[in-house]
Amino acid sequence: MAQIFITAGIFLLILVSLFLVLLVLMQRANNDGGLGTAFGSGITESAFGTDAGNVMTKLTRISFVLFAGLAFVLYLAIIAQHSARPERTQSLFDEEAAAVSTQEEAALPAASEEAPAPAETPAQ
Repeated sequence: MAQIFITAGIFLLILVSLFLVLLVLMQRANNDGGLGTAFGSGITESAFGTDAGNVMTKLTRISFVLFAGLAFVLYLAIIAQHSARPERTQSLFDEEAAAVSTQEEAALPAASEEAPAPAETPAQ
């Protein structure tokens, strides 16, 4: 269930971040040039009136606080989800090494068994 909320939160974080980028690009630059004019900063004045700069600044601040808060909450949720999982004591590499050592031990003669004595060669 927590995975659904984390996925929805990540989707919302992406939407908020795109909105924040668009807000920053739409703002009027100090010298009335740059990307603000390319993305229609004149349209924001007609939509929000003469206080378009104040409205855009407030929206940018609100969306940044929303972005930062949502990112922090998602970070905590993901950390809590990973810490709730039971820890594995061995990694995949440890399991492979254990399997190889078990095969090698099976191939070696047991220590309790005596190795056969070498056959004596007749003297020539």
